[in-house]
Amino acid sequence: MSAGRLSGKPFFIAVCLAVTLLLAGCSGNKSSDSGSESGPVYTVKRGDTLYRIARKTGTSVKDLARLNGISAPYTIEVGQRLKVNGSTRTASSGRSSSGRTAAVAVPQPSWPPVGQRCWRWPTSGKVILPYSSADGGNKGIDIAGQRGQPVVASGAGTVVYAGNQLRGYGNLVMIKHSEDYITAYAHNDSLLVNNGQKVKAGEKIATMGSTGADGVQLHFQIRYRATAIDPQRYLPPPGKAPSC
Repeated sequence: MSAGRLSGKPFFIAVCLAVTLLLAGCSGNKSSDSGSESGPVYTVKRGDTLYRIARKTGTSVKDLARLNGISAPYTIEVGQRLKVNGSTRTASSGRSSSGRTAAVAVPQPSWPPVGQRCWRWPTSGKVILPYSSADGGNKGIDIAGQRGQPVVASGAGTVVYAGNQLRGYGNLVMIKHSEDYITAYAHNDSLLVNNGQKVKAGEKIATMGSTGADGVQLHFQIRYRATAIDPQRYLPPPGKAPSC
């Protein structure tokens, strides 16, 4: 099963506090996909990130990390129970934990304009599963290929995670490109970079594999301020080098 289909499973929210959060670390027990949003404890559900939970509960990302002992790469998983400050709100029902109706605004993600940054394809191959904004949908793209083929950095940056501790993603690399952007590369066969290493755009960071997946593929994500955005909207046409 690909990482995209595991959006309800431990989702890597590799977010340094520098990136104003984020995303989905690993303590606590996995229980269900439903999630609870009442009381001083919040149960993580499918599609949640620290940033999203912060907006729902009124607890800052910094406080969420502190209260729950979450450290880099700041990941959470479905079913994990998080301590929050005060009462939480239910976005779906619009009711607070006290039962009073509350106006809860959950703004749509504000995606950056195309061309703001120069991205390149992380590997060659056919996209076998595109991005989906649906709840539980694929939060990146899955690219088929041959075992051992190069996986390269889509842009210059610093490696903030290189390992295999996040179940469902196999050998995973995450690169921070700025305070706003992180890219992720999952299911690799071998990792060729280390945490803290600076990489150039196009530099080989891994080889394609099938770790944590049911076939040889690369699961690739671009995250803007912790929100997964559609990589194909920002990448050049397949097989083309970036024009920027």
